[in-house]
Amino acid sequence: MKETEKKRSAHAGSVKSRREVLRTGALLAGGLAVGALSGCTGGENKNDLPVEKSRAPLGRWDKEYDVIVVGSGFAGMAAAIEARKTGASVLVVDKMPVFGGNSTINGGAFAVAGSPLQEKEGVKDSVDLMVQDMLKAGRGLNHMGLLKIVAAGTRGAYEFTLEHGVKFKPFLQHFGGHSVPRTLQTTISSGAGIVRPLRKSAANLGVAFRNRCKFEDFILDENDAVIGIRVKDRYEFPNEESGEFREFRAKRGVVMCSGGFSQDRRFRMMQNPRLDERVDSTNHPGATAESMQAMFGVGASPVQIDLIQLGPWSSPDEKGFGMVSQFNTIAGFPMGIMVDVRTGKRFVNELGDRKERAEAILTRQDETGKPVYPVVFCTAKGAEKAQTLKACLKYNVAWKFDTIADLAKHFGMPVEGLEEQVAMYNEAVKTGEDKQFGKPMGRAIPLDKAPFYAVRCWPKVHYTMGGVEIDTHGHVMHMRTGKPIEGLFAAGEVTGGPHGASRLGSCAVAETLVIGRIAGRNAGKRSA
Repeated sequence: MKETEKKRSAHAGSVKSRREVLRTGALLAGGLAVGALSGCTGGENKNDLPVEKSRAPLGRWDKEYDVIVVGSGFAGMAAAIEARKTGASVLVVDKMPVFGGNSTINGGAFAVAGSPLQEKEGVKDSVDLMVQDMLKAGRGLNHMGLLKIVAAGTRGAYEFTLEHGVKFKPFLQHFGGHSVPRTLQTTISSGAGIVRPLRKSAANLGVAFRNRCKFEDFILDENDAVIGIRVKDRYEFPNEESGEFREFRAKRGVVMCSGGFSQDRRFRMMQNPRLDERVDSTNHPGATAESMQAMFGVGASPVQIDLIQLGPWSSPDEKGFGMVSQFNTIAGFPMGIMVDVRTGKRFVNELGDRKERAEAILTRQDETGKPVYPVVFCTAKGAEKAQTLKACLKYNVAWKFDTIADLAKHFGMPVEGLEEQVAMYNEAVKTGEDKQFGKPMGRAIPLDKAPFYAVRCWPKVHYTMGGVEIDTHGHVMHMRTGKPIEGLFAAGEVTGGPHGASRLGSCAVAETLVIGRIAGRNAGKRSA
């Protein structure tokens, strides 16, 4: 053990964690804090902002802030900005070498009820309609208080993003499960188009950032209020032997925005044993459960943690989130059809919610249980707004065909069956009614002009609906008392409740921004 660590151990005071009395009481001669503390700059993107490097002597704590935010995605950035706007000093920590987590690699799609673009395009929408859509997708398991706040807050969250320089495409998208087109998407088709502007604004406001700084545990006072966190500084993911322990004080509160656990195979298999190593995930490798588990350790209530969503638009021909997902959400599903290669026939509403589509796809198996990958395709006109199509073709995860017969032969489909299906679908487009599966046909176009673009499809673990219980103010609730855990707030995928059994696409950005802003604001306003 290092000499400074030995000295810390000898001075344990009234501050404690859930596992041990943490070493936070040491005050060395001359009033200097123990241990040198330097910034964690390794692995930073050259275009990223610098992380904090300075350290002032503060006695028993390595650093002190009013608010500490754990996680740097949509929720973390929104929380940090709102907390800082209250006048609080704010630190954001992230265990990964690059900031943003899943938020930087998602599609940047944001559901807004009553957006200016809807008004411009004559789309009638409302908060109540968005609530109804999310409730239907959630199979009625949504926590209504949180659900209503999310839907009601989307317009304000949208305006918040514009204030900080986020740019969206000038057209609406109709994602599966939504009654009307209400989804906006960043101009770069990525959540980085939101995270980067928000982080730049946060830094300009004076928010401090530390990457490669892994949250380890909470530090509690004698009344079990959260007063700080223990971290591993200079942490090198995923090496658990790396890093140096530090203790950071949070005088007003800690806001946990640490995300879900889609990449934590052990923990997700505890909830659903079928989601083993054979099931890929769209998430970044750091999407693991330790921060959520630490909250359970200090009494947080678990909510619906067995509800795990699979993204129905993924491809078996590429790893992770990939490029096919964006093609399917913008072109394949709304502008085309998905068929079973054994018959050439459709088997589900391509604009159904994610749970409906994923479960229908997963039943496509042969007699031995091996996947039979469905094919999604549309015309060139249907694909004209799919930004990733060119890359999909380049990397052989999408294919171009001059005739329906050529498409069928490539995938081993019965030509006659596929041609019959296309004729039936084209008639549905003409009449405006899909008698097969009830797909909304308002923006559908016929599959009658070559070329045709096709991809293969198979679900991947995408989102974890469950997490810790929070109230409508972002407080983390105690399992036994049903009251807030003092000093502890949370937002985003690490929480549970608003989405119920299945999240509608583009509602994660909505939820994380809305609740993140609320949690950060309330943490900043809390008395030190």
